Amino acid sequence: MKPINDLTKDVLKDIKLIVFDVDGVLVPRGTKIKQANNITTLHTKHIAQEQIDQIKKLRELGFLINVSSGRGLYMLQEVFRGILPFASLTYENGSATWIDGQIVQHINSFKYLTDLFLELRGIEVEKNVKGFEPKEFIMTIHCEDRVKKIEDIVSKYKDLYCLWNGEAYDIGVKGIQNKAIGLTALQNYLNLEKKNVLAIGDNLNDKEMIDAAGIAVSADKTRIEGDFFVPLEGEFLPADLMMRQIIKEFSR
Repeated sequence: MKPINDLTKDVLKDIKLIVFDVDGVLVPRGTKIKQANNITTLHTKHIAQEQIDQIKKLRELGFLINVSSGRGLYMLQEVFRGILPFASLTYENGSATWIDGQIVQHINSFKYLTDLFLELRGIEVEKNVKGFEPKEFIMTIHCEDRVKKIEDIVSKYKDLYCLWNGEAYDIGVKGIQNKAIGLTALQNYLNLEKKNVLAIGDNLNDKEMIDAAGIAVSADKTRIEGDFFVPLEGEFLPADLMMRQIIKEFSR
């Protein structure tokens, strides 16, 4: 992998769309969630003004912007309210994209997840389980640590994957619900090719997405590999450092 400083204007000449993962990349990692009976409380983060300004500059330079996340649409719209006029949101690991004021590329996963949800409904009483994050198309269970009971239950469903990301389990349908499939659908909607896309991510659920892009950027080279990597530098977010590099190259 090459350092982000090697991401030059010449390397970027075909890029038209920049895709960002969220947690640990564009906003700080960590979700505060509390569930008690039928009440779920979520702490919502917001994109910093500095990153809003950087994304505005990228749009002025002609780049399309997409945010791709495992989070639900309502939360992404709140977190990224400052960039909604000039960004699209792909949510719940590629299940759908909010773009041009509409939702496209819906995936019907309900028939796969209904029985599992009923089986897991009482799991919040287990030790280490913090709660279910509200989602439409996938299931996300936040935990203090891995919970073997969750993994054992999901393993009985051959069509489903169960991915532990360090703070939660993402449960979805194998082969139809991942960020790479969402990215491919977005490319088709925008009439773009793989070579026109740069994607940055830092976790296992981003690996397929950045591999599907023309330029893959790893925001954490200890977890996933890409064509380029962003060094972990103090208080700076990986997306911040990457955007600084791109803006610098196109402002020469």
